[in-house]
Amino acid sequence: MKKITYEVMNPLGIHARPAAFVAQACVALPSQIVIKCGDKIANGTNVLQILALDAKQGSVLEISADGGDEDAALATIKDELDHRLKTYKEVKVLKVAFFGAKDYDRIFFSELARDVGEGAYNCDIKYFSTRLTPETAGLAKGFDAVCIFVNDECPRSAVETLHDCGVKLILLRCAGFNNVDLQAAKECGIKVVRVPAYSPYAVAEHAMTLILTCNRRMHKAVNKVKDNNFALSGLLGVDLHNKVAGIMGTGKIGQCMARICKGFGMTVIGWDAYPNQSLVDEGLLTYVEKDELLAKADLISLHAPLIMGPNGTYHMIDADAIAKMKDTAMLVNTARGGLIDTEALIEALKKGKFHAVGLDVYEGEDANVYTDHSDDFLVNDITARLLMFPNVVLTSHQAFFTREALQAIASVTLENARNFNEGADLGVAECK
Repeated sequence: MKKITYEVMNPLGIHARPAAFVAQACVALPSQIVIKCGDKIANGTNVLQILALDAKQGSVLEISADGGDEDAALATIKDELDHRLKTYKEVKVLKVAFFGAKDYDRIFFSELARDVGEGAYNCDIKYFSTRLTPETAGLAKGFDAVCIFVNDECPRSAVETLHDCGVKLILLRCAGFNNVDLQAAKECGIKVVRVPAYSPYAVAEHAMTLILTCNRRMHKAVNKVKDNNFALSGLLGVDLHNKVAGIMGTGKIGQCMARICKGFGMTVIGWDAYPNQSLVDEGLLTYVEKDELLAKADLISLHAPLIMGPNGTYHMIDADAIAKMKDTAMLVNTARGGLIDTEALIEALKKGKFHAVGLDVYEGEDANVYTDHSDDFLVNDITARLLMFPNVVLTSHQAFFTREALQAIASVTLENARNFNEGADLGVAECK
């Protein structure tokens, strides 16, 4: 273990923006970082704990690194603090209407947006529990920006209403942007920005969790034991070791999933419209044509973006694609529901196709996402039809839902807002 001390000179102390950058830097380090201020201690990866240190101007921090390259880790944290605690030209406060707000959103966004002044995010957020739709877009009147999520609806009519309300920026607190009419936004002079990546590990780990759950019938096993039933009938799974994993979409999340599969002793093959040769060079996977992947893979994991139109990815898994798969194949989707033709999937399941299917997203989920319908009458039967199969496991669009991902989403979204407010380059976050 190695330690350094750091004196805080910024008038605002360790405010939200530098805390967010330090936490994100610590998440990526192999060393475990602990920060002390007086008698208070924070895990370096936890932005809320860093803020709770209440480090003011003149406070002396003790920063320790344990494991990995400790000197490099401490240098990285010191550089982040030096860079982020500089003083900046004061800017106006951006008024943001935050739609579809949940309690867990408020925890991170409220803490990070609480400071106003030089070097802060300078955002004033008002939370709305309702989703953004063409009918609710008028709530944004008087705001500079709106902040929305994957289940919000922003077609042309909503974009035009936002424009009439004076909105100049749409902040997507997610990676996907297929729910926003980008052409309409361009015509209305509204910038659209997203969070290109928050935690690919979270999504990939959830994909593997789904496969392990439905392969070994964990959802059934838990309920059987609760019923005092310890019989093993109906719980037969297969080894993942020495099986073939097919990764469809080899971006950051797909790469993480490939590494996880590799760790299970699987042979990994991949398909992508834009193959990444470096993944082949390092021996992580071998690229094949789509039909070959469908035919060879024992596990097919979807990580492609949803692209509509000719040569797009909409319904890339349709009846024809399913017919090419092994009858014992395992299929998991943590990307976008529209990648799979749900009706074709259900018909195949009825015929005994698939050993296991894990879905965090699926067509027809929109009315369910992030809402409690436990006391409602059944309106859409897609969920019920999928759940009638014992080899299918559904989760509630939660693959992203880890602490690390939530704090990354909040910090990147607010950084996007700050860049827009200061006229800075929006970089890869801008949706064009």
